[in-house]
Amino acid sequence: MTKQALILFAHGARAASWAAPFERLRELTQARTPGVRVSLAFLELMTPQLPALVAELTADGVTQITVVPVFLGQGGHVLRDLPLMIDQLRIDHPQVGIDVVEAAGENAAVLNALADYCVSSLSVQAAPD
Repeated sequence: MTKQALILFAHGARAASWAAPFERLRELTQARTPGVRVSLAFLELMTPQLPALVAELTADGVTQITVVPVFLGQGGHVLRDLPLMIDQLRIDHPQVGIDVVEAAGENAAVLNALADYCVSSLSVQAAPD
């Protein structure tokens, strides 16, 4: 049987509070996928970083990993750094299938949800003077 994991991959920051919305996203995602382990990994400045998390998941018997880059745009990290990391992880863990989906901000449904939020902000108006 395939043991699956979903990794939400974010940049990372010096301030621990920066990770709070990503942790909430992880919790919401985990609640919707009880049979899949959902984890956060970071490119830099925070832990766990992607290679360490993949090693941990592999040691726990995970055989299929999907990585979701939780980035709004496809800058250098998504276009250059992540593919190199994934190539190395596939070499280091050949027994594990590792898939990467598009960056969250490149997905039409995500963009539409953000646009809905932006438009709804227009209805939040200050009381007239």
